[in-house]
This record gives sequence, structure tokens and C-alpha cells, in this order.
Amino acid sequence: MRIHFITAGAAAMYCGSCIRDNALAAELMAQGHQVLLIPVYTPTLTDERNVSQARVFFGGISVYLQQYVPLFRTSPRWLDRLWDSPAVLALLSKFSIETDPRFLGEMTISMLRGEDGHLNKEFQKLLAWLQTQPRPDVVSLPFTLLIGLAAPLRRALGCAVVCTLQGEDLFLNGLAELYRTESLELIRAHIADVDTFIAVSEYYADFMSGYVGIPRHKIHVVPLGINLNGYERVPRTADEPFTIGYFSRVAPEKGLHTLCEAYRILRQERGLGPARLEAAGYISPEDKPYLLKIERQMEQEGLAQEFNYRGVLDREQKIRFLQALDVLSVPSSYAEPKGLFLLEAMACGVPVVQPRHGAYPEILARTGGGLLCEPENPGSLADVLFSLWKDAALTEELGRRGFDGVRQHYAVSQVARRTVEVFSAVVSTTGKSASAMGA
Repeated sequence: MRIHFITAGAAAMYCGSCIRDNALAAELMAQGHQVLLIPVYTPTLTDERNVSQARVFFGGISVYLQQYVPLFRTSPRWLDRLWDSPAVLALLSKFSIETDPRFLGEMTISMLRGEDGHLNKEFQKLLAWLQTQPRPDVVSLPFTLLIGLAAPLRRALGCAVVCTLQGEDLFLNGLAELYRTESLELIRAHIADVDTFIAVSEYYADFMSGYVGIPRHKIHVVPLGINLNGYERVPRTADEPFTIGYFSRVAPEKGLHTLCEAYRILRQERGLGPARLEAAGYISPEDKPYLLKIERQMEQEGLAQEFNYRGVLDREQKIRFLQALDVLSVPSSYAEPKGLFLLEAMACGVPVVQPRHGAYPEILARTGGGLLCEPENPGSLADVLFSLWKDAALTEELGRRGFDGVRQHYAVSQVARRTVEVFSAVVSTTGKSASAMGA
């Protein structure tokens, strides 16, 4: 099968969606499919071999200029090549820039308006390049924020268009009301342009059906998958301090402060023995005061020596970090549709404790690799973590189940085959295969 995946770069951040898209594309290639992974905005950053194209469309500099300077909406393309070059965009992607909420809202509207928006030139550049490539059977969009591409892609390439659903509600809910309302209206207006949607969890399929109005029968569920190479269990010894870990983006909605409060309760009220709280993950400039506040709070509680923030980790560092944990928890305040970090922890035989919302219950029901607590409740989280500290046999059993469960249900090889099943069904239904068209 010939597949074009469009994926959205996230500058200097290891992005769960980028990692998911890259791992899936690489595995589909390994299984014999012809795949192009096409980045937009910035080059993608992954902790595995990056299989995306070098060229980036809708480059961050170009879209900014075209959004706010009308002259650049008609400027010659040779001029765009200066700031669309991989070298310039790679340099830009090394920096984390605080983004004006107004800019995010206006840019979102322009993208969703498609060829009728300020970024029409960028749409035409992408379509023109795609028409120089072998015709695909399917083009896959990374989320509904790019659904404005669906109709132009179908018209230009005559292929099926699929759109993944993987967490865009958090971004949309962060927009000002004016932009959020118009964005949702535009997304709903484009639903008919997409042949089928793929959600990364049952929870998110149901949620997005109601949130955006996608008919539920039009959504297929294909769970996340990870490349398991290098993920192994490393036995913990009894003389090591009980180590609780956090591995995710460091931001208020991800709940590091909730985990720190649960840790305080464990050490000061529950009688937890020698322990450590280890955290790692990307942090944006605007969230650095949040981490600083947490560190000051831990110092005031006399726990500063037990808390460590390890920063951004590459793949090898990430695996070593996870293998050194007794348990992992990322107690997000919002209903997370993915939870890639859970799969990574369980792949190392580390049990997890997560809030009872979003995709977490279905992931843990499928793998058996962890326990649930009440959302935004440090006391409930502390109780569950304490039960694992008290019962080493339970911790060991949950770790074993998670280790086996991830391999049974979330290996990227299985997810790739399921993806092809969905793609093949939609191509068969629409009759838009590249081979049938003689491409």
C-alpha cells in the first residue's frame, strides 16, 4: 500500500504525536509499504531514527509572514525557499518560543479555512509537491486542526483521506472563546471531506464524536504502538530507596504538583520509608516558573534532597530512567487520550498509577499493568502508591503484567497491521486505490 502521512513538528520538544507517527511510519516501511512521512511547521524531533522527509511544509516562518504581512501571500516561491530551507527551520526548532495566544487562534483559523484562508500559498506548495510523487492510496492527517487540507488533497490526488484523533481538544480548549468557537465550526464543516477517522483510544473516539460531531461509525480505533527495541526489565534490589517516577511534559495540566503533594503525604503522614521522586520531560519557557514553585515547595517541606528533575531525555536515557523506577505516575488533571508514557514504563516492567479518567482505565484494563486513583486527589494517589510500597509482591506482579501486556497489545508491529486493515477498508469502500487509477 502507498501511504502519505502528514505529521506536525513540535520544534525542540519530543512530542508524543511525532513519536507515534514516526514509529508507525517506520514499521509500515519495514512491513513493505511505500510510505512518505511529511512534516509541517518544523522538522520533527523523535528519539528513534527519523524517517520523515527533509522538506517541511507550512514552515513556521512562512506561515507567520503570510498570516500578518499580506505582501508575502503573493511573494515568489524562490523567496520562500530562504526561510523554508531545512537549515533555517532546524535552527529555529532548537529554540522554544513563547507563543501569543492571539497568534495561535488566528493561525488555527487560517489553517482550518484551507485554501480560503491567508495560507493558500502554502496549501498550493504542498499540493504541487505531492503531485510530483507517486499517487498514494491514502493520505493521513495527524489531527483535525489540519482538516482544511482534506478537500484539497482529495481533489488533487484522488485518494482516500484519513484523519487521526489524538488530543487536539486540549489545544482547542486553550484558545480564547472567539477562536475556539469558530475553530469547532470549521472542523465540523470539513468532517464530510474525510473518508474515515482513526482515534488512538476508545475513550477518545467516544469523546470526539460528541465534542466535534463526527458520526461514531466513522471513527475506527487504532491504539498507540511503540517500538519495543531496548525495553527490558531490570530487577530492583531491596536496599534501594522506593523510587516514584514522573515522565512527561512538565506543565500544570500534567499534574507534577499533584504527585509532589502525594509524595509529601507519603513521607510525612503515611510513614513511607526511604524514597525518591524522580521527574523528567520537556518544559516550555512559560512553564519554568511552575517547576520552580514545585522545587521551592519541596524545599520548604524538607524534601528537596529527595526530588530530582532530570530534564529532557533521549531514548537511551529515557529507558535507563524508567528502569530505575519502582512505579510511575503522571496524574494529569485532564482526560488524556493517549498515555504513551504508560506504555514506555510498562515496557520496562514498571507498574503505573493513574487517575480514573481518559484512556487510562482502558490501557490498564488491557495490560493489567497498574492501578487507578481518583483524579486531582493527592490523598487517593498517595494511598495507592503506599499500597505498592507495602506489598512488593503486588508491585512485582503488576510490573510483570504490564511488561507482557504492552507486548501483547501495543507493539508497533501489531498497530501497523491494524492501521493497514483500516486503510484497506476505506480504500475498498471509496474505490480510490492508486493501483486502480494506474498510478
